[in-house]
Amino acid sequence: MGHTQKHKDKLLLRVRRLRGQLDSVESALLEARDCSVVLHRLAACRGALNGLLVEVVEDHVREHIVDPARQPGSPRAEAAEELLDVLRSYFK
Repeated sequence: MGHTQKHKDKLLLRVRRLRGQLDSVESALLEARDCSVVLHRLAACRGALNGLLVEVVEDHVREHIVDPARQPGSPRAEAAEELLDVLRSYFK
């Protein structure tokens, strides 16, 4: 079973939250809301999408490349942790 299937419920919750945020952007546009409202809602969408992306990539690294918890202290495990740290900070 792939990692996206193992964590399917959690990922689907994120997707549904993102869909709700996109619906909120659509509503703001239909209601001719101020541009600052639209921008804030778009930023929330971007944050939600980035969070989903990080979660899937992090699980991918841990499942298919190297799980630092299984090989603590190894050069590959340290490199994987560094990569994941950079990824998390980049997409914040």
